[in-house]
Formats: sequence, C-alpha cells, structure tokens
Amino acid sequence: MAAQRSGAAGVAAGAGDDDADRARLRQLGYRQELKRGLGVVSNFAFSFSIICVMAGVTTTYNAGLRYGGPASMTLGWLVVAFFNGCVALSMAEICSAYPTSGGLYYWSAKLAGEEWAPLASWITGWCWALTTSTDFSLAQLVQVIILLGTGGANGGGYMASKYVVLAIHGSLLVLHGLINSLPIRWLSWFGHLGAFWNTAGAFALVIMIPVVAKERASVEFIFTHFNVDNGMGIHGKAYILALGLLTSQYSLLGYDASAHMIEETKNADWSGPTGIIMSVALSTVFGWIFLVALTSIVTNIPYLLDPGNDAAGYAVAQALYTAFHRRYGSGVGGLVCIGIVAFGIFLAGVACVASNSRMGYAFSRDKAMPFSQVWHRVSRNEVPLNVVWLCVVVAFIMALTSLGSQVAFQAMVSIATLGQYISYVLPIFFRVTTARRSFSPGPFHLGRYSIVIGWAAVLWVALLTVLFSLPVAYPIAKDNFNYTPVAVGGVLLLSVGSWVFHARFWFKGPIVNVDM
Repeated sequence: MAAQRSGAAGVAAGAGDDDADRARLRQLGYRQELKRGLGVVSNFAFSFSIICVMAGVTTTYNAGLRYGGPASMTLGWLVVAFFNGCVALSMAEICSAYPTSGGLYYWSAKLAGEEWAPLASWITGWCWALTTSTDFSLAQLVQVIILLGTGGANGGGYMASKYVVLAIHGSLLVLHGLINSLPIRWLSWFGHLGAFWNTAGAFALVIMIPVVAKERASVEFIFTHFNVDNGMGIHGKAYILALGLLTSQYSLLGYDASAHMIEETKNADWSGPTGIIMSVALSTVFGWIFLVALTSIVTNIPYLLDPGNDAAGYAVAQALYTAFHRRYGSGVGGLVCIGIVAFGIFLAGVACVASNSRMGYAFSRDKAMPFSQVWHRVSRNEVPLNVVWLCVVVAFIMALTSLGSQVAFQAMVSIATLGQYISYVLPIFFRVTTARRSFSPGPFHLGRYSIVIGWAAVLWVALLTVLFSLPVAYPIAKDNFNYTPVAVGGVLLLSVGSWVFHARFWFKGPIVNVDM
C-alpha cells in the first residue's frame, strides 16, 4: 500500500493547513461554511464513538448467542473484521481524494461518470441512516437497568411499558439535539470523551468481568461451542453461522462519520482517512477482546435467553448481574457495568446525530432534500442547527412504529443498517468499475492493491445484503417475518421511482457554490 502526496493533495503548497483545506474544498466546488476546528484525533473520535463496540456487542449479543453461540461470535468476528477492513480501506482512499461532508453521495457522483452521476448520488444519498436504532437501543437498556435495580422481573421490579421506553428514547434524542447545537469545540470535547470512554470502559470491563465471575467458561467452550438449540426452527449449521455473523457486522458500523465531519477537520485529506482506518482497527481489536471477556461468563445459554429471567431475557445484563450476585450477594456491581455500556451508547448517539446532520447539511446544500434552503442554514455557532433537529425529529418518528409492532420497528432498523452498508459500497463499486482508470487518488491510497481490496469490499456487502434478508425463524409467521428485503427494497423502489418521475428533471448532482 502506498501513502504519498499526489494530484489533488498538492493544493496550496506552503500555506497553512486551514488555507490548504479551504482551497481544496473550493476545488471540489464548495465554499467553507462550517468552522474547521477538529484535529485528526477529534475526527477519529467521532467514528470511534459511533462504532462503540461495547454498545454493538451488548445490544446484539442475544442474536449471536441464539445463532451459533460462542463460536459464531468469537471466530466469526475475525472473518467480519477482515472484510470490514477492506470496506474501510476503500472508503479511506476515496475520502482522501474527495474531502467533503457530502462524503458517500458526493463520491458516487464523482466516480460514476458524468452520465450517471446525478442518479448515483441520488440513490447513495437517500441510503444514509438515522439515529433511531442507537437511541432506542439505549432506551431499552435503561429499561433493563431500572428493572434489575428495582428487584428484577422475578422480584417485583418495574417493567417499563412501551410508552415509557418511547418517552425515554425521546428524552435522549432531545439531549443529543441540545449537545449538537453547541459550538464545534464543545462537540469535539464530547467526541474525545466518547473515544476515552470506549477505551477505558472496555478495558475496565475486560479486567473486571473474568475476575468477578465465580463460574467461567472454558477456553474450548468460548472458541468451539456451537449452539444449534436456538428455538427458532433453524437447524442447518451453515445457515445458523450465517445469521450469527450478523452480530459482528452490526457492531462495526458508523465509521463514515470521519468523512461527514471532514469539512470541520484540519488537514482533511489525511485526517479523514486516518479517522476511518484507526476507528475500525481499534474497534475491531477492543471489540473482540470485550466479546471474549463477556463470553467467558456464559455458562447457561438457555437461561440467559429465557424471557423469564430477572433481566427479561437481556442476556448480557443477566450474565453481569448474576456474576456479581454470586460473588458478593448483590447485583449492584453488574448494574454499574451495564451503566458503563449505557453511557458509551449515549456518547455514540451524540456522535451519530453529528454525523447524520452533516450528511443532511451536505445533501441539502445540493438541493436534494425538500425545503433544502431551511436545512442548509448554518447558525451563528457555524453549526447546521436546523438539520440537527430534523435528524432528532425523524429518528423519533421512526421509533413510533415500536408502539404498533416490534417487528415493524425492526424493519425500520434494518433499513438504516443495510441501507448504510449499501451507501458504503456504492462509491467503492463505482471506483472499481467506471472510475477504474480515471480515479485520481489523494495523499492516502492503496496503490496496486486498490482494485482487489475494492472488489473484496463490494462482494462482501453483496453477501451481507443476502444474509440480512434471510428468514430468521421457521415456520415463517407475521411475528417472526424478516421484513428487511421488503423494507429496503421499498426504500430503493421509492428512491428510484422519485428519480424517474421527478428528480431527474431538476437534480444534477453536487452543485458548485463558488466561482471556479
């Protein structure tokens, strides 16, 4: 792999970083409107905070335990890490060439070729994900903390209704909106705190969990035990393994934040790619170690998944609560551990709103959203305030589906998750096809390995699209139906339909707002 300055990287040689960044952004067609106050560490911190492996592992652990168990999670993580690394490297290379907040959709426009640029950017842009799953997952975890803190499901503990959970979710969104209304220097501080918390919290839990547990799983169990007793009517090992891999993939998502924050980052064409790569690399290592530590206290899979246990079937919470209760006669220590994870998810939500609002800002800047002139406005603090609160409101509206059906809400989460992966891979696909010979790399590039790594990323996401769409239970019924292919297909159909009947007549892709 190579990392050397070329082509676009030589802008404003000899000038300061800010002048060079401003000049490069101008070359891409945009004037500097957001305050450029982030360094490479801050940029990395936003992606690292959003990924938040403590959150990803904790909230998806039930699915991993059910589909394959310890082996599918601990070994499957390594498989996912390899291919996810290919996606991250390819994104970092493109990010270095096009350091703009438009990120994914701007990349698609520039790489798809002049004829297809508007359609490519339109489809990619409307695949960006929202914050519903992050904050709703935190609301559910808060519910479990309250339940265990008041005696547990079997001890008269308080089980919050779906309306209370929704209210918690709304309160969290408002807090995240308020934090994201602050100047970038304060937002940067929260990003740093998120990175620190993810590192220190995971480190503390990795040490604490095995030390506290009186009963620990063997090394053989952690790495070789394959659970086929999932109670979902699925018995084929290959099928179970495929579903189990999704737990790891859910946990490594959100690193596009480094691209969306790049117009507020100094030395952008280096800092953005560095933020992507370092956040994925460190999250992969810390996440796997955290996963192994958690699995070391798993000794009774059916009990942890049983909705009748004290945590109402929330496996990680029950495992931690039980470990401390057996050692000290009280589960308070377990609640503290869960609280560490919960605060990590909270900080991930802060970064999530920041990233999505910058994507919305860039998309509206190119007049690709209804009422774009409203969402594109920047406050006196040089923050895209209106689109920040748009993200908050839409995330809350999406969560309203949980009142009618948890299945419906899961379909909405699937749109966000799979849609985000699709938006990741579209510019990579254009990079290895239509732009294979015309691509002009930035200071970070993959050299002769670029095409191979890019195709590995494309094929991996194509496989993920199939895996996310598989039935998760048999026989299939309305209560267990996997609506992912229907939901994602519906969004893509609406996106393409809106293009054919409306957008193609006026949307021309990224709009130059400076005199070239």
